[in-house]
Amino acid sequence: MRFGSRGWIILLAAAVLAAMFLRLLIDRDPSTGDFSLTWPDAAWRGFRVTAAVTGALIGGALSLSGTLLQASLRNPLAAPSVLGVSSGAGLGVMLALYIAHVSGVADPPWIPPAMLGAVLAVVLVLVLGRRDGWPDPVSTILAGVIVATMAGAGMVLLQGLVPEGLRGRFLSWAMGTIPETLPASALPILAILLAVTVAWGFSAHGRLDALLLDHASATSIGGSPGSTRLICLIAAGILTAVTVAISGPLGFVGLVAPHVARLLVGSRHLLLVPAAVLAGAVLVVGADVLRQVIDLGNGRLPVGVLTTLAGGPFFLWLLRRGGRHASM
Repeated sequence: MRFGSRGWIILLAAAVLAAMFLRLLIDRDPSTGDFSLTWPDAAWRGFRVTAAVTGALIGGALSLSGTLLQASLRNPLAAPSVLGVSSGAGLGVMLALYIAHVSGVADPPWIPPAMLGAVLAVVLVLVLGRRDGWPDPVSTILAGVIVATMAGAGMVLLQGLVPEGLRGRFLSWAMGTIPETLPASALPILAILLAVTVAWGFSAHGRLDALLLDHASATSIGGSPGSTRLICLIAAGILTAVTVAISGPLGFVGLVAPHVARLLVGSRHLLLVPAAVLAGAVLVVGADVLRQVIDLGNGRLPVGVLTTLAGGPFFLWLLRRGGRHASM
């Protein structure tokens, strides 16, 4: 491990801790709109700790998902949305709200239908994107676009069938947020999934590096590129499904953070996997901290809006710089 790479990983880890600590301290006076840095009392401490930990886990999971997708699809612009996962989760939530409205249920659960919709979207993309029994990079991307478009059309249709109050709740979730309260099992599930995927990424770093080569070269150095690619797609899909179910879609995190990590530590997955997880955590927790500071007079900006505002220009920069900086 190069000293420079080790230094960047340590710096990213320190930045994650600093951002989480700021999220714990930051406070806003609802009457004046002024914010300050104060140690929270017991009544608020749990909410802020939950938000800080949730943001770090969600950012790390989305970034790792993007890293796996970019490797498996050999496309530097691939991101979790390429699988239609966000749209599938949104359709699951919207369908649950509609069924609850028809059956008279006042407060339906959100996370299970979002996860179900996201997982079904991943399965459909994998089925449509197969070629010779394995996921094909180009076919998988096209299948993801088709699934996302169809799910988006379904959401638009269902929005007109639910009451305005439920529609407003859905739109708030769909813009992306870091919740301060969650079901007791949500964070442990996300943490375990992230830890298992990181551990697999370390153990399979050589096979992940081989995916960046052409199929013949990857096969010649050992292993099965097709099976590794399939594992990457499934792992990325499950991680994204859980994060979207919890926070809604957070745009560009899965695209920007892996590229930031790649610019810092290179393309070897032994270094890239931890760096990408940390970079994603910094991005999301930092956006949540910034959200507490910015007050436009009509409420705080959703975290998803901030990540999109930050990621959009970076995406254009990647396109403009072309292969030299967006290469894998």
